[in-house]
Amino acid sequence: MNCLDVVDLSSDDELGEVDLKPVKLEPGTIGSMIQQQQNHSVQPVKLFSSKTQARKQASEENKSPNNALSTGQSSTSVLEQCQSPGDDTGVCSTSAVSPAPICRQFWKAGSYEGGLGSKVTLQNSTNYLHVHPLFLHSNATSHKWAFGAVAELLDNAIDEIQNGATFVIVDKTSNPRDGSPALLVQDDGGGMDPEAIRRCMSFGFSDKKSKSAIGQYGNGFKTSSMRLGADVIVFSRHLDDRSLTQSIGLLSYSFLTRTCHDRIVVPMVDYELNLSSGTLDVLHGREHFASNLSILLKWSPFSTEAELLKQFDDIGSHGTKIIIYNLWLNNDGNSELDFDSDEKDICISGDIKKVDTIPAWKAVNEQHIARRYHHSLRVYLSILYLRIPETFRIILRGEIVEHHNIADDLKYIEYILYKPQSVGSVEGAVVSTIGFLKEAPRVNIHGFCVYHKNRLILPFWQVVSYSDSRGRGVVGVLEANFVEPTHNKQDFERTSLFQKLEGRLKEMTWEYWDYHCGLIGYQIRKKSQPPASHYSSHFTGQSSVQESVGLNKTYMVSDRVKGRLDVAEQSIPISSHGRSMQGLPMKRKEHVDLVKIEKVKRQAGTGCKTYLQPLNGIGNHLRDEETRNLLQENKKLRAKCLEYDKRGEELTIKVEELKNEMREVQREYGQLLAELKSLDAVKDEKDVNVVEIEIPYQLQSGS
Repeated sequence: MNCLDVVDLSSDDELGEVDLKPVKLEPGTIGSMIQQQQNHSVQPVKLFSSKTQARKQASEENKSPNNALSTGQSSTSVLEQCQSPGDDTGVCSTSAVSPAPICRQFWKAGSYEGGLGSKVTLQNSTNYLHVHPLFLHSNATSHKWAFGAVAELLDNAIDEIQNGATFVIVDKTSNPRDGSPALLVQDDGGGMDPEAIRRCMSFGFSDKKSKSAIGQYGNGFKTSSMRLGADVIVFSRHLDDRSLTQSIGLLSYSFLTRTCHDRIVVPMVDYELNLSSGTLDVLHGREHFASNLSILLKWSPFSTEAELLKQFDDIGSHGTKIIIYNLWLNNDGNSELDFDSDEKDICISGDIKKVDTIPAWKAVNEQHIARRYHHSLRVYLSILYLRIPETFRIILRGEIVEHHNIADDLKYIEYILYKPQSVGSVEGAVVSTIGFLKEAPRVNIHGFCVYHKNRLILPFWQVVSYSDSRGRGVVGVLEANFVEPTHNKQDFERTSLFQKLEGRLKEMTWEYWDYHCGLIGYQIRKKSQPPASHYSSHFTGQSSVQESVGLNKTYMVSDRVKGRLDVAEQSIPISSHGRSMQGLPMKRKEHVDLVKIEKVKRQAGTGCKTYLQPLNGIGNHLRDEETRNLLQENKKLRAKCLEYDKRGEELTIKVEELKNEMREVQREYGQLLAELKSLDAVKDEKDVNVVEIEIPYQLQSGS
């Protein structure tokens, strides 16, 4: 990968020969990691070098005696402000405090003054496309919400679960130079080798090939870190069969603005463990290493190389640590991230909004999760992912974040299967869970929580607006993988499929409200018969196919007309006691009674004539196909039920066996206890006899 076309990365691509500088390690620093590799054969350490002939050629064309930084940028302009030290064994910066950015308010930090030219640099008869530092700020403006940027960093940790990650830590730390607060994000994933961390620091490179991976654009780290603070330093350790490497990279808006760079320069240093000597060898050349290290020591929170390397002590054999410092301030001059209001949480300063409702309902509205996630990171992280493996933990400020399933907050639940269509073909299927919030009607909250690949994109998305309470308290949850999220993962691309989804969710909300609002104290609306086009759209294939996931499945034809709940494409409402809305136990049917369907059609009378007409011909064909799909789905569900029943029987037998074993153990225990008591009785009897014998003997001797 040649990063020179994207950002100046100060990498080994600009240097010819690779030189080494040993770094002495503290005793036992790497010993524990070496023990973890006993099962692997020790191979000679291979140093990182140029990968392709093209990269070597670019390096040779742009190499100069003083070229310690990236191509197109003379090292002189940078090293004038951070001199390269002569002592190779203990590099240290003379700067006491790393300067903060010119403006500490994010939405004003884009004013980049300094008279920088906008023309492309021509050097060695070669044109290079550079990325101006302003792009770091403008790119980060896609995140309007600070917690959205934090979520991006957690997504990278979640994607590392496939590489063995078991936790991600989000916490407050301090900048050792001035004591200002900084944000720490750390995981124990696979870590990044020198090539991977350069891709991470570049724009548009993503090696996440898994279909379940959340990240895909190769832009999340840059946008999220620059949205939260002006500067970020990354420590990453990677371990494989051949070697252990650790890399440090600095993406600093402060450095670029204060040194008036007209392109993005990212200083990095890399080390590799020498297994034979137990020391860290420096990669990519002495001159290159010294120049980059001097920049790191001046502009990072750490003033010596020893302090930099100490940051790897708690990473383990593999993992990544991100420290974002010079955090942005809000308009009041306070830190945008509030670490002080709650020692177990991170809040957004001044983001608590008052709820306009009656006094008796005010508290329940303000404390609801739909309100609190806006300003509480702990609440937001609890609903950020639809599923979290039991082996993975999100740790916020030293305390595990408890996962919260929004569907558990609903009552009178229905499950509705929606099949979006595009150009006549079904794009996928999604099951929507819909119901009333348990606090309804006291809460003025409604909307759908829409996930994509397990990640929350739209929390409590209000697809309807109302002035007469129609839709109040109706909340749904679904995972829509057939639509694509925007780059900031806070919205979806406005495609035709997304517009169809929005329309269907709006209909779903109103339908659910009209038929169930009486359950929360409102007057039931008697819907008039919908127009023929409303029904026929489910069968003609023009917009979408929608059906409900339930156990009793009949057709929707006459029941909408006759006002009954036993309807076509009906979802089964389930109360908290697991019974149907009518209070009757739910039953399973193995097939759809088509004869009964035809009878229901005839009973519908003239009111359904306009609807029955489209069912002739194409409608009948689609109906039969849909019936087959329902039967297949029913067979799958029945097979699962049988499997669960079988498993339940096995567990019941196992319980009985354990009970029998327990009874046997208790019986043996009783026998042993009885024997022990009998032995104690014999012992006491012998002791008494001994006393009786000793007393007469003493009397006789006394006489």
